[in-house]
Amino acid sequence: MTTDTATTAVDATTAVTVIARLKAAPGKEQAVREQALALVAPTLAEPGCLSYRPYEDPVEPGSWIIVEEWTDRDAFEAHLKSPHLAAAMAAGPELLDGPPQETVLVRVG
Repeated sequence: MTTDTATTAVDATTAVTVIARLKAAPGKEQAVREQALALVAPTLAEPGCLSYRPYEDPVEPGSWIIVEEWTDRDAFEAHLKSPHLAAAMAAGPELLDGPPQETVLVRVG
């Protein structure tokens, strides 16, 4: 997973919103759908997870946006080490057309 380099300046105690973009490899659209939906419940159960919502582009099937909200950067970093995400990331090269792209944002105002 690649991360926007500007995220390194985010304070560990600041709430963050994460936008992850991924594209299913040809013929793997259903497997990516199943995996994306399977991550919802265990991710929502993680400490610090405020929301975790997968969206599929209706115009470009197989293109996904995952919108995540975390109480702080530390909670998000712990999520990156969770067993369910590690399993999904291990399957990524087979299922995805390139690595997921991730942007970490902080609320302004």
